Amino acid sequence: MAAAAAVWGRCWSRAWLCRRAGQGCGRHYRAALCAELKQPLAIEEVDPRPVRPHEVRVDVHFCGVNFADILVCHGQYQERPQLPFTPGMEFAGTVLETGTDVSAVKEGDQVIGMSGFNGMAEECVVDHKALWQIPEGVPLREAAALPVSYSTAILALEHRARTQPGETVLVTAAAGATGLAVIDVATNILQAKVIAAAGSDEKCQLAMQRGAHSSVNYSQGSLKEAVRKLVGSGGVDVVIDTVGGDLFLEALRSLAWEGRIVVVGFAGGTIASVPANLLLLKNVSAMGLYLGRYRDQNFPLFSRGLSSAIQYCQQGRIQPHIGAVFKLEEVNDAFLHVTQRKSTGKVLLSLK
Repeated sequence: MAAAAAVWGRCWSRAWLCRRAGQGCGRHYRAALCAELKQPLAIEEVDPRPVRPHEVRVDVHFCGVNFADILVCHGQYQERPQLPFTPGMEFAGTVLETGTDVSAVKEGDQVIGMSGFNGMAEECVVDHKALWQIPEGVPLREAAALPVSYSTAILALEHRARTQPGETVLVTAAAGATGLAVIDVATNILQAKVIAAAGSDEKCQLAMQRGAHSSVNYSQGSLKEAVRKLVGSGGVDVVIDTVGGDLFLEALRSLAWEGRIVVVGFAGGTIASVPANLLLLKNVSAMGLYLGRYRDQNFPLFSRGLSSAIQYCQQGRIQPHIGAVFKLEEVNDAFLHVTQRKSTGKVLLSLK
């Protein structure tokens, strides 16, 4: 993380935020472009491409900023798009145009989308299967916070960990977008008790305000010992970990008999090795959740997770927390905000 922040902190001149006239037909839209790995993004004007029969053109209003977007721009993500590319895994906007084979959405519909990397632009063209309609009463800004964080939280808690009412869930990086989504879903949908683990008192306080039952500041000592003081020697039933490294190992050791830990990411920068004896001694399970793989391998499950998030939001049962909103031309500032650990909740780019 520190190295990533240093890279994004260098050469922070607005010269990088250039606009270059596109070639061709006169109508252009602005997009964030990664032309070289480990370098700040440029804002360029590009030509729209034609919509294929199965595709939809969306007027993007908001795009989520995820740690995965930063990793992919450093060549450190599981997927490596061909340069140059536009990052942005999730977005919310309005349908501008539909292909001849599309009937699920129409011009003017408000939608959220999740389709690889192309959302940090004023327009994007995506497969119609990558879009979900936004129901009445759910603002575009709030909807943009749902796809990655809440799909991850729902699949991690419900599908992977099989979390039950009354169980205790420990979540690391609890004040981040995924952490707060886990707190929201675990508390308000699954009726579980959440221990929020975060790196500062301010972040712990935010997690408590968002529904956590208790909190631990892991910058002040052992996570395992702090959890033991809260729940006793029995441990926690479920861990959702987005940090990795030594924190993952402490969380693993905090599990109760037949507990389950779900690996969601490695925001700390280190991938831990799992001591198999710890799995054996308490019959615990360690498992992973790579959300994008579900889109490819089990799309119905992937779609149900996001559809559930939209439904919960419409019903007022969950409330996404928007921590910061940047303009498109401030995309490098948004990336730095995340890499310097200043962000809480979802960070968005506003395209309007």
